[in-house]
Amino acid sequence: MQLVKSGGAAEFQIPDLPYPMDALEPVLSRETLEYHYGAHHLGYVEKLNGLVAGTRLEHATLEQIVRTSTGAVYNNAAQVWNHDFYWDCMAPQGGRGAPAGDLATRLTSTFGSFESFKEVFKRHAVQKFGSGWTWLVKTGDGLLVVRNTDDADTPIRTSETPLLCCDVWEHAYYIDYRNDRAKYVDAFMSIVNWKFVEGNLKP
Repeated sequence: MQLVKSGGAAEFQIPDLPYPMDALEPVLSRETLEYHYGAHHLGYVEKLNGLVAGTRLEHATLEQIVRTSTGAVYNNAAQVWNHDFYWDCMAPQGGRGAPAGDLATRLTSTFGSFESFKEVFKRHAVQKFGSGWTWLVKTGDGLLVVRNTDDADTPIRTSETPLLCCDVWEHAYYIDYRNDRAKYVDAFMSIVNWKFVEGNLKP
C-alpha cells in the first residue's frame, strides 16, 4: 500500500489484486472478490483517507498508522493492511501439494507434520468467535505459532512477523459457503501461496 499524490493531497490507493477477479474460482467466486475486494477492502481505504486527511498522519506510511493510531483510524488502517496481506496469501493453484524448503521443515518441527499444522490452523479459524483473522506468525523468539486476532487486530502491532492469514469475517466467505466456515477454511488451504508464506519467513 503506497501513498500517492492526488490533487496535491496524499492518499492511499487500493493495490491491484495479484490475479484476475475470477482466478480463484471455484474456491472463491468472482462475485465474492467483487464484494470483498471491490467494496469492503476499497471501503476501508476510502474511510482511512478521509480520517487522516489534514492530520499529522496524512503523510505517514500504512504501517506507521497501524502501529501508532487508535479508534477508527486504527481499525480502518489495520483492515487495509490485513486485506493487502490476505490477497497475497492466495494464488491460483497455489495450495497444490505442500510447502517446501525451510518452511516445510519448520512446520513439521513445530506441529509434527504439515497435515497437523493444517488441522491446528483450521481449528483456530473455525473456533474463532465472531469476526477476525487467523494467522501463522513467527514470534520474536523465532517460534511458529497459530493465533487468532479479533476484528481488525493485526500482528504487526507486536514483535511477531505474520507469515499467513485467513480472513474469517463472514463477508470473506458467505456468498460461496454461507455459514460453513470449516468448508471455507479447507478450500482456502487449497489455494495458499506457499512461496509468499516462505518469503515472509526469511529474515
